[in-house]
Amino acid sequence: MNVLPRRLLFALATSERFERSVRAAPGGEQVAYRLASRYVAGGTAEDALAAARRLAAEGVLGSIDYFGENVTDPGEADRVADAYVALAAQIDAGMYLSIDLSHIAIDEPGDGPRRRLERIAAALPAGARIQVGAEQAARTDRILEAVLAVARAGGPVAATVQANLRRTPADAHKLAEAGVPIRLVKGAYVETPALAHPWGDETDLAFIELAYALHGAGATVSLGTHDPVIREALLPALSGVGVEMLLGVRPHDLPALVAREVPVRVYVPYGDRWFRYAMRRVAESRGAR
Repeated sequence: MNVLPRRLLFALATSERFERSVRAAPGGEQVAYRLASRYVAGGTAEDALAAARRLAAEGVLGSIDYFGENVTDPGEADRVADAYVALAAQIDAGMYLSIDLSHIAIDEPGDGPRRRLERIAAALPAGARIQVGAEQAARTDRILEAVLAVARAGGPVAATVQANLRRTPADAHKLAEAGVPIRLVKGAYVETPALAHPWGDETDLAFIELAYALHGAGATVSLGTHDPVIREALLPALSGVGVEMLLGVRPHDLPALVAREVPVRVYVPYGDRWFRYAMRRVAESRGAR
């Protein structure tokens, strides 16, 4: 699989047909899950809470995500929001929740997605936040609108911005002005050249420039990258910034970061919709994170 082009790997990562084929093959799901298990806390909220508590014992914060995306049915989206509200009642001090807004039907017309996000945010204990993930560029306007609306109403929400998107400096400025904490990532989605910088040096440079600009503007910023060169170049220069990582990716980096008192938070996903997420980890390994 490592010899496949990144674009093809990403197509597989988002392919329902490929997922069905692998899961239907004799032993396919078991083999795939063994490969994916390093990136996934388990199938239940209890698994995720246990994983986040193990991290906390090592001085690492957690952000728990209930796997799911691309929901279109409002009833299903309401049930997802219910699950998040229940999870919010179980998290410990210092833990966050993470969500992709397409899991609560961000493409639905009207204010349903915003209301669901507001309900989850309102259920969080003091000091917690709901971290909204980045998705395809076509959804960015809707996601930005929902996050800003919840933040301006006082909801404890954080946003994710993708350095590879050409529009991100303007979006990040709006979020920073609204006081929304920002997780900066390189970007995981394959977009057209008109919308995104190419992978490699241009995206890396955009990431670095955004990190400096947001820090200079007084925004609360965390560096969502596993690229040790960029991370170690930025941390000494940008006092107070944190690092965000994915469960199972470069875990050997965590003790040293904690020892240096760098705030570190790890994304801890759970649920039965793990297949495409694990495939995306492979796809991302073909380009800069």
